[in-house]
Order: sequence, then C-alpha cells, then structure tokens
Amino acid sequence: MIRPQQSNGQKVSTGILGFDEIAGGGLPRGRTTLLVGGAGCGKTVFALQSLVAGSREKEPGVFVAFEEDAAQIVANAVSFGWGIEGMSKKKLFFFDARLSPEVVKAGQFDLVGMLALLKAKVEEIGAKRIVFDGIDVLLGLLDDPAAERREIYRIRDWLVAMRLTGIITQKAHSVDAGHHYDFLQFMADCVVTLRHQVIDGASHRSLRVTKYRGSSFSADEYPLALSARGVDVTPRGPSELVYRVSEERISSGLERLDGMLDGGYYRGSNVLISGAPGTAKSTLGGLFAESACKRGERTLYVSFDEGAAQIVRNLRSVGIRLAPHQKSGLLKMFSTRTRTTSVDEQFRQLHEIVNDFAPRCVVIDPFSALSTKAFRSSSVDTGQRFLDFLRRQEITVLNTSLLDGLGADEATATAISTVADTWIHLSYVAQDGERNRALTIVKSRGMAHSNQVRELTLSAKGVSMTDVFIAQGKVLMGVARWEREQSEAVATIRAQIENENKRLQLEVAQAEAAARMEVVKREMEARRVELANLSDVTGASASRLDAQRNTLKRLRRADSEPLGAARSSKKSPPRAASKRGGR
Repeated sequence: MIRPQQSNGQKVSTGILGFDEIAGGGLPRGRTTLLVGGAGCGKTVFALQSLVAGSREKEPGVFVAFEEDAAQIVANAVSFGWGIEGMSKKKLFFFDARLSPEVVKAGQFDLVGMLALLKAKVEEIGAKRIVFDGIDVLLGLLDDPAAERREIYRIRDWLVAMRLTGIITQKAHSVDAGHHYDFLQFMADCVVTLRHQVIDGASHRSLRVTKYRGSSFSADEYPLALSARGVDVTPRGPSELVYRVSEERISSGLERLDGMLDGGYYRGSNVLISGAPGTAKSTLGGLFAESACKRGERTLYVSFDEGAAQIVRNLRSVGIRLAPHQKSGLLKMFSTRTRTTSVDEQFRQLHEIVNDFAPRCVVIDPFSALSTKAFRSSSVDTGQRFLDFLRRQEITVLNTSLLDGLGADEATATAISTVADTWIHLSYVAQDGERNRALTIVKSRGMAHSNQVRELTLSAKGVSMTDVFIAQGKVLMGVARWEREQSEAVATIRAQIENENKRLQLEVAQAEAAARMEVVKREMEARRVELANLSDVTGASASRLDAQRNTLKRLRRADSEPLGAARSSKKSPPRAASKRGGR
C-alpha cells in the first residue's frame, strides 16, 4: 500500500475518498482517464460523482451520454442525495449524444460537429471536466476499426487542446478483456478497471487502478460498493500503523475475569472470544456491553443471523439487562443476515453505522460469520481493515469467533487472532455424563494474566467463574467438582469438630490443674496460719507465766528479781532451795 497523497495541481479529486487515497490524490488533471468494466459495476455513477465533486470545487463539468437519455441519468442520480436535480446548467451540463445506426451509416461520419458544439458549451460555462459515457456504443455503430481509432484519438486530441480532465467509460466482458477496443487502454493516461461478479450467490464489486502515467498508485484490487451516497471504495489505510494507545483499563463485566486480566481490558484494544457453539461467547459479549453502558459509554452490539429482541431476551435469563440501555439510547443493537449482501458491503455498512453512532465500545457477534469459503482471503483482508479502522478511532471492540474444534482451528476463520490484543478461549469439558464450560486466556498483550483454567457457570443469578479441581491429573468440573467440594467441606467440618473436642479436653485438664493448684495454695495458707497462731500462742503463754510469777511473788511479799536475774534464771537451772528450806 502506497502512502496516500493529497490532491495537488497535477490531480483532481473525484470526491470518492477511498479512490483518491488509492490513486495518490485523484485523477490526472488535464488528461484522459478510462473506466472499463462490465454492466452494473458502477462506471456511470463513478464518472458522474466525479463531475459533481468538481462542480462543488468551482470546476464545472459536462456529461456526454452516448447510451442513456440524459434526463434518465439525472433521475437515477437523485437517489444519491447529491442535489444534482437542483444544480445549475452552468455547473453541470448534460449533453445527449445518442445517435441512431441509420445516422451513423448514412454516410461519412465523424465527431467534428459534436465536438464543435461541446467546445462552445465548455467555453460558455467554463468547464474543467468532461465525461464521455458509453463510448463503446458509438464505436459499435461505426463498425470499422480504422474509424473507431480515428474518432477516439480525435476525442483525445480535443481533450488535450481544451485542457480538460476527461473520463471515458467503456464496457468490457471481463476485467482482462476489452474485446477489440484494447487500444483505448493504451491511449488513456489512467485506466481504472471495475469488476462486478456474483459468486456463491453473493454480489461482489471491486476496483483496480491498472495504469497511471506519471504517478505512483496502488495496483491492488479494492472492494467497491454502490451506497446511498454513491460509489464507496474501501482502501487498506496507511501502510504505517500509527495510532494512540491507552493505559486505561475497562471492565469485562465479570469481576473474576478482570482479576485474571490484572484489571480488565485496555481501552481501545481488540478482544477476541473464541469457542465452539454454546460455550457462552455471546454471554460474555453481553456482559461487556452491559458494563460499558453502566459506565455511560455508547455501545454498538452487532449480531449476525440472530435478532436483537431474541438476544436481549436470552441474555436476560442469565441476569444481563440490555433493554434499559436500549431505551436510554446508550446501546444500539444492529442485527442482519450474513447472506443478504457481500462481505465488503456488510463491512461498509458497519463503517457507516460506527461513523453515525460514534460508540466507545463495539461488540461483533460473531465476527467469524463474515468469513466465507469462496472469499476467505477477501473477507480476512476486509475484516482486518475494519478492525484497524476501529483501533484508529480508539474504540474498544470485542469480537466473538466460532470454532469447530481445537488445535490448528484456533487460528479462527477470519485470522483475527493474530491481531487480537486479548484472546479468551471457551471450551467444553465432558466427563461423568455431563458437559461443562471452561475458560482460559490464550494471550493478553501488555499485561500480566492468569494461565489457569476456570469453570464458567451460567444461572438465573448471573454469570460466575469457579476454580477447577485437579485430582490425579484430571480436571474436575460440574458434579465432580461439586462432589469434591462437598467431600472437602465434610472433611473440614470433621477436622473442626476434632479440634473443638481437643480444645475442650485441654480446657478441662487445665481447669483441673488450676483447681488442684488452688487446693494446694489453700493448704499452704492454712499451714502458714497455723504456724503463725502457734507462735502467737507460745509467746502469749510465756508472757502469762512471767506475769503469774510476778504476781505470786508480790503475794508472798518477796523481793522482785532483777530484770537480768529473772532472765538469767530462765537460762540456768534452779537451785535446790526446797532442801535447804527443809532443814
């Protein structure tokens, strides 16, 4: 892909943005461009649209019709909304040049008279552009190869002399065959080939610049569509991938999944959720859409082959409420069939919806529906261009992709797994007579993420994720996991009961030991009291004995013993006074 160029003094814009990018700015100014293609490929619309664009840039034009009635061409162009019916003839003039075979074959025929009339009209309105539509009709009437060449070169020389930017349209039966009018392609300075074919029941239009003298251009084939605005060409965009990236994280709508992704998806990233039918891809897409709407972000939900009302009802069964956000205008649901139009046309339609609605988040469910076996390479290329367009708009997009199996098929039908920033894979695990859903994160660029398998469960209460059990190398889910959880719960309760019993036994033993210690303390206290009492009684008895002795001595009128003698008497043995007294 060449780098797009802006229209300059050497080129004129066609008003078809995609084509101007492919051709490096537009058509060659003051030269001849040949549009060649089969019936219904958009030659007349392309040529007329370029004249309308020129009239808006103060470059009046002339449309010379050799095949159709000029009034009918104007009537057909009204549907494109160009306002052509209100244009002044000084901006856009239609010249009816249809000739009958009798007039052509009546004698020597040439275009000198017609070109003289055109010259007068060109000078009158100051025309800068001119279209000769259906020149092959005139050539067919001449039925003389020499005359055909003479008149065509007469037109080319006339265009050069008038310094007009000319467009000549010519029918061809195939892209590579122009029958005996091949010399037209050698004469023209720029040749654009248009193709219209029906393959596998679908219509496909394409465009290719096959020749452009004095200018670089992209020679690849590009999708072309006839829309309400005229001709649309979808280029691949600039070859250099330059766009802003964000550090902001946004929720997936499932808290446990956010934890596995270290905080959620990056803003403006491309998220892919792949899996077999029924693995809850749409459910995760609905969770993401609901979460975005709760944040107040405009969200577009695109679904294929399933109506919006059905999706809203089905997601409500697992606790996802989208209807309120539809009513508020935050959520736009767009549902279509994949076989109604071509892949290119469907992506072009999505382009228009995104431009009109300006969402912050987009869900495409499933993206793989836009892949067809007949046009797989085309759908892959168109799909990746559309995702690149969303990335440049800083739109966070979540795509679901249907897989028929695992292994090599995980590359996905549209090959978007290679451009996805985060890839989440859903699968089935069948065991013990039941089928359960498993979730794994294949990759998530720029962030830490879990490598563990989680069981995804759906219920009326909502969507949840559960750790799986791995026993003897076997992953346990569903009933097997529930039984394992119950077994572990019973074992935990038993362990708690045993621990409680041991605690009670230890408390009883501790209480008994404390009681015994209390008895010992009381016994020791009683012995201490007894000892104290004994000392007190002994001291009191001695004091009373001394007092009694002193009292007795006073009664006998005996001398009191000196204090020291009294004390010493207690220490020395008494004398044998009774013997002396007996004498």
